[in-house]
Amino acid sequence: MFKITLRAARVNRGLTLEEVAGILKKSVDTIRKYEKDSSHIPRDLLVSLLKLYQVPDEHIFFGPESSFHGFIHSACKDNSVLQAAL
Repeated sequence: MFKITLRAARVNRGLTLEEVAGILKKSVDTIRKYEKDSSHIPRDLLVSLLKLYQVPDEHIFFGPESSFHGFIHSACKDNSVLQAAL
């Protein structure tokens, strides 16, 4: 199953930080904070974001965004090695 970050989900819906903050009546800094690290996102905010982005929670990566990018980079390297072996 694929996973995406909250930032990717927002961008996929064509929304800016400012638009999301306005819709949810939160500050831009709050939305940005949880896009950078969703480890401790409040449940009510998460539910609101998932509804807005129209993404099921099982498709969202939870944790620091930098860890997600490290995971993807690592997976791409492993995939390249696997493809080279074929």
